[in-house]
Amino acid sequence: MKKIILHKTKDKAAWQLHPWIFSGAISQKDSDLKSGDLVSVFNAEREFIAYGIFNSASRVAVRLLEWHPERTPDADWWRNRVRRAVEARRHLLNDQNTTCRLIFAEADFVPGLIADLYGDFISIQVHAAGVDQIKHLIVDELVQLLAPKGIYERSDIKSREYEQLADDNGVRYGETPPEYVEVMENGIRYHINIVEGQKSGFYCDQRDNRRIVSQFVAGKSVLDCFSYSGGFTLNALQAGASHVTSVDSSALAISTLKDNVQLNGFDTSKNTPVQSDVNKYLRQLGEEGHKFDVIVLDPPKYAPSRSTLEKASRAYKDLNRRGLLLLESGGLLATYSCSGAMDIETFKQVIAWAALDAGKEIQFIHQFHQPEDHPVRASFSEGEYLKGLLVRVV
Repeated sequence: MKKIILHKTKDKAAWQLHPWIFSGAISQKDSDLKSGDLVSVFNAEREFIAYGIFNSASRVAVRLLEWHPERTPDADWWRNRVRRAVEARRHLLNDQNTTCRLIFAEADFVPGLIADLYGDFISIQVHAAGVDQIKHLIVDELVQLLAPKGIYERSDIKSREYEQLADDNGVRYGETPPEYVEVMENGIRYHINIVEGQKSGFYCDQRDNRRIVSQFVAGKSVLDCFSYSGGFTLNALQAGASHVTSVDSSALAISTLKDNVQLNGFDTSKNTPVQSDVNKYLRQLGEEGHKFDVIVLDPPKYAPSRSTLEKASRAYKDLNRRGLLLLESGGLLATYSCSGAMDIETFKQVIAWAALDAGKEIQFIHQFHQPEDHPVRASFSEGEYLKGLLVRVV
């Protein structure tokens, strides 16, 4: 097996089971190394640290897989990792929930791979060159474990550029997903567009948080911003909200949301779907003097890296300031960040600044997290990307 030697002062994280080795940490490497090669990684004293997958194009030069020298990552190793990830989630699936994340990349020791179950179909995304080369093994094991009607790949994500991988979409097993696949989450029915929807088709990472927020909305007016296909909206309608206004800039998202409201038999007069830029619409609502009892802000990733955190913090502050201005005393704001670079303490500070600018006194009454099918590996804090706060205006 080909070898990589780390600089003497650059091996600490690898010993501590962090799965990434950056290119600057490498002291020596075999001259014939190619992207996707399996490598043995050693410290400067030639002590074995771990096995990993090499990529010459990426800043993350090695994605570490296995720290036990006797466990070589062969085909059986990959199948075992997939099997363990799936079995750890089977208890989440029942007649009330037919969707969940099956594999969460580094958290499940399958770096660069996402797999989501949507009813009878599986959607996968591949972020890393090494996994791209063995994805047929992963697909085959998923078929053996779950017998889906089809597996569709949605590898059209920006992170592939850093691995010098072209977009790669298409059927990897079985049938092409229909335009809409029906799933259940929290007892609510959804139509999911796997082929054309955002990310892998749906955001199942907010499953628990949608349920929690719905406990506060009975008889209340709700504003659901960045509503996508209606996750928070549908949970609010099911829980008895008096009215829900749902805002998203995507025509497909709004169309799917309308369909999902009707699919569940909810009263369409209690929902106002709005296709608009959220910040623009919040400004318009403020100018017109509108008020709501509960507001949900679930924006896209504003801070893809630490270098963009300062700019993102300003964007989060302005968004939340506009939301808080639409709440009276006793109103609730459920606000989220899916930016891994934004830690919860920084997020709290940003919301505090937003409240100060809005002239509101607030309390944090609940802290939101990603659910158990999106676990956070102890040695990989970067996997903790989703955080949120339930804020009460005093």
